[in-house]
Amino acid sequence: MEKIVGLTYDLKDDYIFKEYDPPDANAEFDHWQTIRAIEKALLKEGNRVVHIGNVHNLLRKLEKLKVDIVFNIAEGIHGRNRESQVPVILELKGIPFVGSDGLTLGITLDKLFAKKIFLAEGIPTPNFLEISHLETIGKFSLNFPLIVKPRYEGSSKGLSPDSLVKDVESLRERAKFIINIYRQPAIAEEFIKGKEFTVVVLGNKSPQALPPVQISIDGKLNLGEKFYTFGHIRSRSLRYICPPKISRNLRKRIENLAIEAYRAVECRDFGRIDIRVNENDEPFVLEINPLPSLSLLDVFPLVAKQMGWRYSDIINQILNYALERYGLS
Repeated sequence: MEKIVGLTYDLKDDYIFKEYDPPDANAEFDHWQTIRAIEKALLKEGNRVVHIGNVHNLLRKLEKLKVDIVFNIAEGIHGRNRESQVPVILELKGIPFVGSDGLTLGITLDKLFAKKIFLAEGIPTPNFLEISHLETIGKFSLNFPLIVKPRYEGSSKGLSPDSLVKDVESLRERAKFIINIYRQPAIAEEFIKGKEFTVVVLGNKSPQALPPVQISIDGKLNLGEKFYTFGHIRSRSLRYICPPKISRNLRKRIENLAIEAYRAVECRDFGRIDIRVNENDEPFVLEINPLPSLSLLDVFPLVAKQMGWRYSDIINQILNYALERYGLS
């Protein structure tokens, strides 16, 4: 049955850089090609599509908005609650939407809260330390090397080769950089040497892990101390490998762990979980993204192909999960 589907999103081209912004300030926002690809996928199943755009556009159009459901990939504007802005407004007005609600999006963007939930649920995640002031860097029980990240950012923002630190002095310098440039606390966590994977999970009552995607950097699958950074996003040194070149047993453990993480933070409809596997084949959840990139250059088209699907199939499957959840299918 035909549905009128609204699209909420943030475009890279719409972002106005401020004087104090880091160069990756708009990294989470989408290119127009991604929005067009999602629109084409939805049209293919006979739906009508209404472009809404960012949260400011949503507020302007809200009272006259006539849609059955909103397909939300908006990252929001400013602060650790930015991903929650569109879902909370839609929830307030009783408008159905695709994807996780504001609580899940807020918790998962904040790496500190997400990791606390993982620990409470018995989900393995690297040991960590929050650094809100440099004075708090004193005695700690973490083992070097450590990787230092902004507390609430996505799309590998703030990650570069300098993020891997091997002594207290380097830790202090990197934490200072994060606090000053990204204007938020830093998270330092024990670095997992080994392999890296990302797993797409779809569904609600019985979520399904799709084939894991293995990260290759500079032609290496066993990454050692290499890791995914913002600079790799458009780099030829990065490759996605699907299916992964690992044992069936390890693949199953990675998939099960991804589903556990998905359920722990109550993701809805779709999400992506990043996992690092150490040299003893022990997997650890790095983070979970309930608002992952649907770009044609990212992992969703690759995973769809491995499943024998088209990109449009995976987009419409996500929509169908949301419609079913609201009793609209």
